[in-house]
Amino acid sequence: MTRKPLNSLPGFNFWIKSRWPQLIIRAVLLGGFIIAILAGFLGTPVGNRNISIVAVWIAWWAALILVAVPIFGRGWCAICPIPMPGEWLQNKAVLGPSVNRNSSKVSRRFPKRIRNIWLQNAAFSLLAVFSVVILTRPIVTAWVLLALILVAIGVSLFYERRVFCRYLCPVGGFIGIYSQQAPLELRVADPSICATHKEKSCYRGNEEGYGCPWDVYPGSLTANTNCGLCMECLRTCEYDNILINLRSSGDKLPAVRGGSLDSSYKAFIMLGSAIVYSAVMLGPWSGLKDAAYQIGSLTWWGYAVGLLVVIWAALPGLFYLVTRAAHKLSPSFHNPRQIFNTHASVLVPLSLTAWIAFSLSFVFANGSYLVPVLSDPFGWGWNLFGTSNAIWTPYLSQYVPVLQTIVLTGGLFWAARKSQQIAEARNAPRQSWPIIIFCTFITVSLLWLFVG
Repeated sequence: MTRKPLNSLPGFNFWIKSRWPQLIIRAVLLGGFIIAILAGFLGTPVGNRNISIVAVWIAWWAALILVAVPIFGRGWCAICPIPMPGEWLQNKAVLGPSVNRNSSKVSRRFPKRIRNIWLQNAAFSLLAVFSVVILTRPIVTAWVLLALILVAIGVSLFYERRVFCRYLCPVGGFIGIYSQQAPLELRVADPSICATHKEKSCYRGNEEGYGCPWDVYPGSLTANTNCGLCMECLRTCEYDNILINLRSSGDKLPAVRGGSLDSSYKAFIMLGSAIVYSAVMLGPWSGLKDAAYQIGSLTWWGYAVGLLVVIWAALPGLFYLVTRAAHKLSPSFHNPRQIFNTHASVLVPLSLTAWIAFSLSFVFANGSYLVPVLSDPFGWGWNLFGTSNAIWTPYLSQYVPVLQTIVLTGGLFWAARKSQQIAEARNAPRQSWPIIIFCTFITVSLLWLFVG
């Protein structure tokens, strides 16, 4: 894997280490976040005329899935405004560490038994159950956004560092698994320097910056999953030993030792959610869409239970049967559970491309709603920029099926190659065959939903 450090670019270190660019971007986004909440509560209930729906679930989601996650990985986490108020209260500072920085810090650790992503998995599943309503009703979106920021504040006042981002945020959970494949990474230049440095200021902090808010020691960082690219370690490292690299491909997926079960389930939750959303929003079953909208009804309960069964039981269960078949084809000292956890990482590129294809289906169709909403964000009849009467016009609709086919096919080949690499590293090449068949079945099903 080839790497190119970006730190050597003129002015790069200055702009990355300076707090002002990051603060300004996050403050602007926090302002937009507040506007979206206010619009949800006070604006029109018509979703495509309210900026809370259009800005969050069309503009932001498109930018996140189509650009930020595939290219920058955790880049969104570096500028996310949700933890800002909680961090200000936790640190008793807005810009940099205070003089008495140790006395101002909350020192309570998050309970060790739940330092994993099971809570994130549960949070995303809960949002998934109500997703159709969240995506279309401004007031529901406002409540969700407000709940996220209030939980982030509450957790920051009770526990040290960014516990909300690391263990609770439903968005951060799926960004984490997809960041494994992003070409941008943060790593140390020379691990031997870290080994001999006793102060470990990149983790503990100093007068130049805070200790790693994500509770990660950069000296042992080998994956993107838990690094939020907050850049604090670049500010605190006395040896300029932290690099931001461009790499030729994603992190090497676990080859011999199986991954954790919580991470495996995150892959199933993301892939299963993409399949269910595609069926609801794009499939020929109008009754399924009606059931997703009618919260509290008997049909909605059926939909909710069905969704949870798909992502928590049916899809993992089917994949487990596939991994048992893989084990029988090529027995090794690895048991089916190890094969299950390791090969579940193959679903990361498959589910990412599924989400990209799903996003393409509505971004190009609904992107033009942003033009009138910018002039009339609350739907109150304003015309701030003279565009409130712009007519909805779908963009490039004739090319969307072609793009979706390319994306999904690329995801299948990507997943197949990863499966082969894992199997070859185990000296059990035939183990990849059932996995590839499974990925092919999922891809063909999605192509049928998207392209017909």
